[in-house]
Amino acid sequence: MIPALDELLQRLGREAAVLVRVASTQGSVPREAGTWMAVWQDDLTGTIGGGQLEFQAVQEARAWLAGGDPIEAVRRYPLGPSLGQCCGGVVFLAFQRVIARDVPALTRELSAHFKPVALFGGGHVGAALARLLATLPFSVRWIDSREGVFAPALPVQIETEHSEPVQGAVAGLAPGSRVLIMSFSHAEDFDVVIACLQRLRARDDLPFVGLIGSRTKWATFRHRLEARGFTPEELARITCPIGVPGIEGKEPEVIAVAVAAQLLMPP
Repeated sequence: MIPALDELLQRLGREAAVLVRVASTQGSVPREAGTWMAVWQDDLTGTIGGGQLEFQAVQEARAWLAGGDPIEAVRRYPLGPSLGQCCGGVVFLAFQRVIARDVPALTRELSAHFKPVALFGGGHVGAALARLLATLPFSVRWIDSREGVFAPALPVQIETEHSEPVQGAVAGLAPGSRVLIMSFSHAEDFDVVIACLQRLRARDDLPFVGLIGSRTKWATFRHRLEARGFTPEELARITCPIGVPGIEGKEPEVIAVAVAAQLLMPP
C-alpha cells in the first residue's frame, strides 16, 4: 500500500488536486483538525471521515477542479440533520488547489505533525515495521550499521541512516523520538540501550524506548546494565518485550502490527 502522502506527492507531478483539510472542529466529529484528503477528478487520496461530509466536500472540490469558482474561505459544516450525520459537531474545512510546484511546501506542512520514531535495525522485522509506520502519523529515522540493507526506494516519511558505531546515532535523535531497538546483534542492541539510558539521564526526552526480545533477553541485559550503575528506576524506562500483549505470532508483519499499536497508545 502506498502511503497517502507519497501518493499525493507523486500524483501531483501529473495532475492538479484540491487539498481539503480539517481546519478546526467543535463537538463530536469523525476526524480531528489537521486531517486531510486530496480530491482528484476521478479519485481520492486520504479521508476526512467519510459520510455526507466527505461526499459534499468532494463535490465542491471537483467543481473547482472543473473550472468553477475558487473556494477561498474556510467553510462550516454542521454534522446534524442537514448532512444526515449523527455526530452532532461542526467541522470547518479549508480548500486549496495544489499542483506540482506545491510539493516541497506540502511535504513540510503535512509531515510537520508526525511523531518521530528512531528504528534501529534493517532486518525483516525492521523492514515490516518501517513499511507499516509509513502509513501512520510517524516520521521514521531508520538506522543500521551495515551498508546496503535499505531498499533503494522508500516512502517520504522514512529517512535512512548508516551509523558506525550504531549507538552513535542516539545523540542526534529528534527530541520526543520513540526508539525501537532491533538490530542484527545483541551486542549492538546492548550498546544502543546504554546510549538511550545515558540520554534519558542527561535530557529525559525519549518518551518510549523499546527493545525487541524475550523476557530472558531482558533479564540478561538488566543484570549487565545494573553492573554498569543504572538504577532500577532508569531500567524501568526500557520496554522489553515490545508490542501490545495478546497478539500471537512471530511473523515480521504480526510483530510490526503489535509494535505499531503500542506506539499509537497514549504514553
